[in-house]
Amino acid sequence: MDITVIGCGRWGSCIAWYLDKIGHNVTLYGNDLPQIRKIMETRTNGVVDFGTRMNITDDITVAAKNKTTVISIPSQAVRGLLQELQAYGAKDRDYILCMKGIEISTGMRLSQVVREATSPETNIAVWIGPGHVEEFTKGIPNCMVIDSENDEYKNYLISEFSSDLIRFYFGKDLIGNEIGAAAKNVIGIAAGILDGKGLSSLKGALMARGTREVARLIKALGGNELSAYGLCHLGDYEATLFSKFSHNRMYGETFAKGETYGSLAEGYYTVKAILKLASEHNVDMPICSAVYNVLYNGNDIDAEFRELFTRSLKNEF
Repeated sequence: MDITVIGCGRWGSCIAWYLDKIGHNVTLYGNDLPQIRKIMETRTNGVVDFGTRMNITDDITVAAKNKTTVISIPSQAVRGLLQELQAYGAKDRDYILCMKGIEISTGMRLSQVVREATSPETNIAVWIGPGHVEEFTKGIPNCMVIDSENDEYKNYLISEFSSDLIRFYFGKDLIGNEIGAAAKNVIGIAAGILDGKGLSSLKGALMARGTREVARLIKALGGNELSAYGLCHLGDYEATLFSKFSHNRMYGETFAKGETYGSLAEGYYTVKAILKLASEHNVDMPICSAVYNVLYNGNDIDAEFRELFTRSLKNEF
């Protein structure tokens, strides 16, 4: 398969490396010119080594030649990218979305953003689940999910992309998988805050209650609440809530310590969109609200998280 991967960050580079490794013809494109040109020159991003076979380019006209388009960019930049691709036949290609987020301004899932900019016939899939670049490149396997409204396209991708390194499962709930994948980054920030406050032992409770509130939102949006307990969300908790490689966990930890973290933490943006959806659908999400309050409203971390423990007593389920 001839595939273009748009996005030369950590995850996009890993996906390009993986697809090349299993035998596809891959073009890696990035519009961060210093970053992509350094990769073009050195054939590495410091974590992934690309070898000589893969085509790496900073020219979107080259990148747009392949019909199959994998996107791995910051979630809030998706709409702008689709507008840019209109000049190159945005409606005439297939999209595989490999980032986890919700558009803040509209509350739309990313597949909805792409659908709005293309056509009802456009194939759109999401590729989500646990795993870190640093582990995949060492040969450490993991399980992930591919989901799409088009079952035939979904089955085709899983057949083409499966290997000994990644076992793919067939997603059956696009709403739940997208919401669950996006929301786990918010829970990751909460986990980092607990680490920063020396409260890591509370992560068990955070996992249980975080999954429960995300399940409520998925159900309210018309998805299957059980998706929150699958690979898109709970199954991604080890990589997001515990790993030293997790941007969201590290962001939360440094924030709690009063330090600055320079890398992208998608959960920072996602929590705003999550609470927009929760408000519109009357869903109680106390953990996400606490994260929002400390990040955006400047609320005291200790007071905000203490309030979670003083909520009215209730049944667990």
